[in-house]
Amino acid sequence: MPDPVLSITGLKAHYGDFQALYGIDLSLMQGEVLAIIGANGAGKTTLLRSISGMMHNGPGQITYRNQDIGGMRADQVAKTGIALVPEGRQLFPSLSVEENLIIGGQIGRKGSWNLGSVYKLFPILKERRALPSTSLSGGQQQMAAIGRALMANPELILFDEISLGLAPIIIKDIYDALPGIIGKGMSAVIVEQDISKALSVSASVYCLQEGRVSLKGASDTVSREDISRAYFGIE
Repeated sequence: MPDPVLSITGLKAHYGDFQALYGIDLSLMQGEVLAIIGANGAGKTTLLRSISGMMHNGPGQITYRNQDIGGMRADQVAKTGIALVPEGRQLFPSLSVEENLIIGGQIGRKGSWNLGSVYKLFPILKERRALPSTSLSGGQQQMAAIGRALMANPELILFDEISLGLAPIIIKDIYDALPGIIGKGMSAVIVEQDISKALSVSASVYCLQEGRVSLKGASDTVSREDISRAYFGIE
């Protein structure tokens, strides 16, 4: 068996005196899509913030391609090949759509993702490339946030609440685009409130409950009963 591309061991995370994660163990193989589900406050976003370097973690807790990244800054983590699509999109409101995308490429990694390939994936962004990012709809902003992450040419992409606040038809458009993103050997972690969507695109699923892993398994074998128990902490 090859080594996991991402290995998390005993991950703990704090916001001041508040502990958000309690010893998370997780592994992700090359080319695998992993779904993270759980109720609000379960620790999903904290987990992604920890992986992406937005939260500092102790040594030995997060390993990416056999490199300890737990103590790295976010920009250093990005250079290793990890990109985050943050919750709420977090585009730069003073910049145009294209300028937001270009910022994603400033990390300097080589690869197949550039303005042309992003515009091919999301043609609406090309049509609106000169407009302020604030002029986009919620779904278009999500496309721009995904495009910005892809411009960094990551090997691992983290999606935080990919469908949050979007209309069902827009969610379908986003998920229809995913095979073109993660179908070329890229690994992905998807945090998602929509359990059906999460299971449909992932090989494995982890459920978090109050900062702990309450369920893990293959996405096509876990039952809805098991998920309900893990999601709500029902014995």
